[in-house]
Amino acid sequence: MKRAAFLCLLPGALAIQLPFELPSFFKSKTVLNSVEETPSPLPRVAIIGAGAGGSSAAFWISKANERFGLGVDIDVYDKNGYIGGRSTTVYPYDDPSLRELELGASVFVKVNKNLWRATEEFNLTRRDFREEDYETGIWDGEQFLLSFNGGWWDTLKVLWRYGLNAPRRTDAAVKSMIGTYLSLYNKDTPRWERVEDVSSALGFGNLVSSTTSEYLLSKGVAANYISELVEAATRVNYAQDADVIHALEGACSMAVDNAAGVAGGNFQLFEQFLKRSKANVFLNTTVTSITPKGHQWTVKSSGGSQTYQAVILAAPFHQTSITVPRSIADQIPPQPYINLHVTLLSTNASSPNPSYFGLPEGSAVPQVVLTSRANSRKGGKEPEFNSLSYHGSTREGEYAVKIFSMQRLSDEWLDGVFPGTVGWVHRKEWKSYPKLPPTTSFPPVKLDQGLYYVNSFEPFISTMETETISSRNVVDLLLNEQFHSGICGSRIDSGSSDEGQQPSPADDAVYGWDC
Repeated sequence: MKRAAFLCLLPGALAIQLPFELPSFFKSKTVLNSVEETPSPLPRVAIIGAGAGGSSAAFWISKANERFGLGVDIDVYDKNGYIGGRSTTVYPYDDPSLRELELGASVFVKVNKNLWRATEEFNLTRRDFREEDYETGIWDGEQFLLSFNGGWWDTLKVLWRYGLNAPRRTDAAVKSMIGTYLSLYNKDTPRWERVEDVSSALGFGNLVSSTTSEYLLSKGVAANYISELVEAATRVNYAQDADVIHALEGACSMAVDNAAGVAGGNFQLFEQFLKRSKANVFLNTTVTSITPKGHQWTVKSSGGSQTYQAVILAAPFHQTSITVPRSIADQIPPQPYINLHVTLLSTNASSPNPSYFGLPEGSAVPQVVLTSRANSRKGGKEPEFNSLSYHGSTREGEYAVKIFSMQRLSDEWLDGVFPGTVGWVHRKEWKSYPKLPPTTSFPPVKLDQGLYYVNSFEPFISTMETETISSRNVVDLLLNEQFHSGICGSRIDSGSSDEGQQPSPADDAVYGWDC
């Protein structure tokens, strides 16, 4: 088994707020400093948030503008000074001549059809993560349970420890989930005002109402395989244990074929979404309230106020501090998030210190260390980190390392784990992922006439890709409600004529991109 088995669909939740240089195509009138209350001869939509959900929402509206001449003006607000939300990069030693490191969402996979298609449409270069296919070990706080790098001997070790059925049944469960998930890209993909409805349509009710452990046990997967290998995946991808996180997100943690990222940083996807949408972008602009004004909505921000025909909220509501009417706020239950510490560093140590792991001096230590709490659940020592992974070189003789942990890692701790010199260190704590226990209820997608919530989808699946799927659904709802149209024409009334519809796409088409 390869290290890739522990990558993910793309956790969209790794967030950090670090500015970077705006690309030249945004140093123009499309990035504005103030909002002026001016009547517009064209319909106007506001999008709050310039991350995966917000930028793609603007892009989907622009596709309808191109196809049907709707003429919708788009304003995008973000409190940060950059585009990308939960996807951003930093440079070792703050030196842009060195290769960037992703601080946020790092990978997407081929079944993430919107992001994959975007790299092709936007001429972005994909970086293949097989280049970083290091030996991987699973650490329980006291010992390595298993180590492997993909050879036949490692396969035998896995089969000896867990049997043949555990990996086979887990793989079958994940493939079944992916097969169903892919229907979201079909031309007849459903539109939903409630996440419960799409969950039911996909047959995912049992997945989201069970923990990953409960679900896989019901499929006959061995308990130790779940608590060790599967949990290593859920901890590195969502910082949650297999007996806590719901099974749909647990399966996402293991859906990893063809993992890739964008050379130069994944944030470029979202810059391109906005560039091509021709939206007005208001960075460093904090939205403070959304209030009804007749059949419209007034958005008040640090840059002024403006009235819109519709508003799309594409940020976690309870993290925005936006004031809305009580009747709307009461519909969105509080959503707890994981407080995750990320530590990026550069070291001349080619692998971690064996003494930290209780191994004899000179012992080989994996360059990717994932963790399980199986030992601590029995009263043993708990791992001090969620994952530790090498990511190539920063400069000659130095290696880049990324560590996820639930507490801040001190300089002294780092010195003990890396036997050489630790040079550059960058630390950040943020609300990274929503806590994802089993559930049967979700926030509404449509909060009111003309007011929509992209992040209602996050407690269901939290990835960058699924934010683009949620935003596509929201835009379809908005266009149908406000303009009797859609990204590919009106689809809601099955008894309507074909007027306003696009020709049927090919079987391998991706809805939204192709109509």
